[in-house]
Amino acid sequence: LDSTLTGLWKRGWSEYSPSKSRFSQPYMGAVGSSRVMCDNVPGLVSRQRQLCQRHPEAMRSIGLGVAEWTAECQHQFRQHRWNCNTLHRDRSLFGRVLLRSSRESAFVNAISSAGVVFAITRACSQGELKSCSCDPKKKGSAKDNKGHFDWGGCSDNVDYGVKFARAFVDAKERKGKDARALMNLHNNRAGRKAVKRFLKQECKCHGVSGSCTLRTCWLAMADFRKTGDYLWRKYNGAIQVVMNQDGTGFTVANKRFKKSTKNDLVYFESSPDYCIRDRDVGSLGTAGRVCNQTSRGMDSCEVMCCGRGYDTSRISRMTKCECKFHWCCAVRCQDCLEVVDVHTCKAPKSAGWIART
Repeated sequence: LDSTLTGLWKRGWSEYSPSKSRFSQPYMGAVGSSRVMCDNVPGLVSRQRQLCQRHPEAMRSIGLGVAEWTAECQHQFRQHRWNCNTLHRDRSLFGRVLLRSSRESAFVNAISSAGVVFAITRACSQGELKSCSCDPKKKGSAKDNKGHFDWGGCSDNVDYGVKFARAFVDAKERKGKDARALMNLHNNRAGRKAVKRFLKQECKCHGVSGSCTLRTCWLAMADFRKTGDYLWRKYNGAIQVVMNQDGTGFTVANKRFKKSTKNDLVYFESSPDYCIRDRDVGSLGTAGRVCNQTSRGMDSCEVMCCGRGYDTSRISRMTKCECKFHWCCAVRCQDCLEVVDVHTCKAPKSAGWIART
């Protein structure tokens, strides 16, 4: 999944315009065929290539969405040793980190699958895809705890987003029947379900003086941050599993823990500590990372720097200060020079890449 989405992102799909049938990135030249473009995306299996050729505008939406869910991943891991850093020189965004069946792989698969659902559903509502539009099932009248209302506006067609994401994202995993494929399929589904979990009903009142004698309502996706926060909680509670003897599913690795549900993230392998640069596990290490001297959490200098210690530098920065509210309606602030101490993790004695043979 990672290399496939990276291909859509890096090879110009975010610049593709179906109406112009061309790509604006210089190295694409005059190639205007979605068939040629899809043939050049690495890692696509035949089913994905068919969907790519049939729905080039959907590929553009996914390509644009990669940056969004990558930023969400980095936000969730911002205070951890592995901070969802992307490797721009690699064929895939996260490199060898995803070769392990770890918690981090589980999260990346879930947030990626959720990101595809979100991107496709949003493109449907914005009229960017020929194959879908607003949710066609939200018509007529309905009732909630506030009374009767009429479906109107443009309800997000999240069912189509889920269906497309399942067909495109899962196609590669369905080609394999090994443990990792089953793990990825499980976590992909958990990501899709997370987006649907946060659909919210929005309404507009009609009537004299804005009274709600008549209401028009629609369903809308919540901000993607809610999905990210939810999957982050699932990451922290991820369940280590082993394959069943018949190879058709999972059982918990530790019998004292609860059985995994469809909403949980699952993984097979324990994570590395990500303390040092290690090419084999894709760890960039924590040398140079900013740490919090007063924290006792994962961002603390003791934890972030893995006991190696840290350097302190004093920097000056401009901040807003002496802010005052002025009637009506503005807040005016002064620019103040602030001097702060910044703490960064020391590098290990051998700062190069570790490469096991």
